[in-house]
Amino acid sequence: MTTAPAGSATAPAPEYGDKVIAVETAGADPIPDAERHGSPLQLLWTWASPNIEFATVYIGVISVLFFGLSFWQATAALLLGTALGALTQGVLSLDGPRYGVPQMVIGRLSFGFRGNILPSAANGLVAGVGWFAVNSVSAAFALNTLTGLRPLPSLLLVVAVEILIGFIGHNFVHVFERYAFPALAVVFLLAGVWTFDHADLGGGGSGGGIGGFLLATSAAWGYAAGWNPYAADYSRYLPRTANRFRTALYPALGLFLSVAVVSVIGAASATIAAPQSATPTAAFTGHLPGWLGNLVLLAIILGAISANALNVYSGAISLTALGLDLPAWLSRSTLVVVSGVAGTAAAWASLSDAGSAYEAFLLVIAYWVAPWLGVVLTDRLLRSPDPATDAALTDRAYTNWPGLAALLTGVVVSVPLFSNQEKYVGYVPDHWPSFGDITPLVGFLVSAGVYAALRRRTAAKPGPTSGT
Repeated sequence: MTTAPAGSATAPAPEYGDKVIAVETAGADPIPDAERHGSPLQLLWTWASPNIEFATVYIGVISVLFFGLSFWQATAALLLGTALGALTQGVLSLDGPRYGVPQMVIGRLSFGFRGNILPSAANGLVAGVGWFAVNSVSAAFALNTLTGLRPLPSLLLVVAVEILIGFIGHNFVHVFERYAFPALAVVFLLAGVWTFDHADLGGGGSGGGIGGFLLATSAAWGYAAGWNPYAADYSRYLPRTANRFRTALYPALGLFLSVAVVSVIGAASATIAAPQSATPTAAFTGHLPGWLGNLVLLAIILGAISANALNVYSGAISLTALGLDLPAWLSRSTLVVVSGVAGTAAAWASLSDAGSAYEAFLLVIAYWVAPWLGVVLTDRLLRSPDPATDAALTDRAYTNWPGLAALLTGVVVSVPLFSNQEKYVGYVPDHWPSFGDITPLVGFLVSAGVYAALRRRTAAKPGPTSGT
């Protein structure tokens, strides 16, 4: 059965359409043409607002304080890593209007229906729990600094708002990001001007070298590319006729500009001395005049909410992409609440050592996203348009074992050999510290190469319900 084109005499009337104050009912199923709406421009602020926040600032901070880079070295690493992650964000956003399904559902083409369960579950955990916790912690610290309210009550207030936005769904998320964008941009640019005026741009740098540069590049790439598994979630409601160039340009541009500018401000702030006892947010605002410091704290709270609206929404969407026969009451909106509660627990546990936890989390994200991306992009390059193969999105019998094999191979080869974490140092950085952490690069190349080789030997075959 096919859906009649929007606007035709037989097209069904939209039930959700462009309504803003309405709980979205769609999960992993394709969006009918009658429900399609919006324009690619909305992807600009949807991907800019969530990155104008303190988690982005802290990428720059750790590049100087933890990885030992000078301000200018950190800036180069941040721009390089961010640009690579933003580029793939634009490419993957193109599949939203084409298929009308979330990014993790599109992954069934690369991994098969059952093979896709692993990356979908990983993304649900990283987005709905990991990232949700990271951003909630920064917002809680900001609220604590601004009001004096203890960290735990601050955390609970913030997560309640974040869960509510994700619960309502797609349209409300887009509108929230649109109105948050100008406020966040103005406040952070003002803070940036003040920060650069006080910063020692010739300072920083405690001998990070090429290893520190690679660590900072990986962290920036992990942050930007960490959004890649969500890309089509926010473009899938666009009409099939949406301009392809703009559909790729606006998310890439919004992501790159926001992460690049805010993380570089963070690198500059790291060259300004701050009391060792200060919380991360207090250290960032300590040099600002009182009125601007308070505005920045409010913006940090708003930015964290903007980011977590996407995280908790896409985390729940990823769980619906598992393809499991869940009970009717366990809908997308209910899964938002479940993910939010789990993320709140993780945030509570990390309040005491947020900086170290964030550094490790950024690199671990890159460890799984890079091999996943290697498979997805290679599959996208090799796969020719084929309605029979596209039917695999809903075909439970569809298998593509080379995808999962390549993903696991990339992880197994890259992490043990090249990981450079505080709790585990792989063989290569242990013997040659100058390598820093090139785990994501190795994981991407290995998975892409293995998948391409396996695809030459065996073609992925749709199941019997696909018409072959």
